[in-house]
Amino acid sequence: MTTAPREVSLGMPQPPAPDYPADVRARLEADARELIDRYPGARSALLPLLHLVQGEEGYVTRTGVRFCAEMLDLTTAEVTAVATFYTMYRRRQGGDYQVGVCTNTLCAVMGGDAIFETLKSHLDVENGETTGDGKVTLEHIECNAACDFAPVVMVNWEFFDNQTPESAIRLVDDLRAGATVEPTRGAPLCSFKETSRILAGFPDERPGAVDATGGAGPASLIGLRLAKGEPAARVVHPRASRSAARPAGTPGPGAEHLSSHDAPQDTSASDPAHPSGPVTENPGGTAGTGNTAEGA
Repeated sequence: MTTAPREVSLGMPQPPAPDYPADVRARLEADARELIDRYPGARSALLPLLHLVQGEEGYVTRTGVRFCAEMLDLTTAEVTAVATFYTMYRRRQGGDYQVGVCTNTLCAVMGGDAIFETLKSHLDVENGETTGDGKVTLEHIECNAACDFAPVVMVNWEFFDNQTPESAIRLVDDLRAGATVEPTRGAPLCSFKETSRILAGFPDERPGAVDATGGAGPASLIGLRLAKGEPAARVVHPRASRSAARPAGTPGPGAEHLSSHDAPQDTSASDPAHPSGPVTENPGGTAGTGNTAEGA
């Protein structure tokens, strides 16, 4: 049995990164100056500029690093240090849709680990890899600040709440097929490049995109309400407050915000017969739910 020789890196320096074509460079320079002018110190614009160049090629290339360095009078090492620190910046080509599965504690125990393993098998990719058609890049991500709706999947940083392995499979299959996919909350989906340009700080000019919204759940907002001196709802166990007047499976408050890929709320593998979303008890004693999927 013979094995292929291992590739050995000798640490040879790379040649300087090529520049953008003249027309692309002129367009990006105009955009970059607009971003830089928003800050009292030019180097403060580095994060938006990294999103800008990522929106051009789908990831932060060596050319993009060179461009940012030249625009901000930084070294390429300084720019690279920032680009490699933040996970929202890709360092290699990825798919049109970045599908992130939260595997932090709450999402994990609610089914996030199962979703991630299912998608790896279904898409035949590992963490950070892209499907052969260039459509989907899969990654496990840390907390999305949407624990009220666990387990959560994000596509290009838009929320898909209360997912299951089955609903996540439908989601990625529709993305690859070019079908219309609607997030649970927030703006309609756009490509990863378009998302990067919006994150750079340029307006989302799609009709209705700015008006689309979706707030956090009640448990996430308790601290904010207390800070404002407002009475805060108390989060209670969903089983203790299930209304006999509304059978399990009947949509509750907020059901109009359901995603086309929302899973049923009963995503806990350990107890699938009971819903697992947060339920609130209003200061007046009325029980309600902050979950957009089923209600409790």
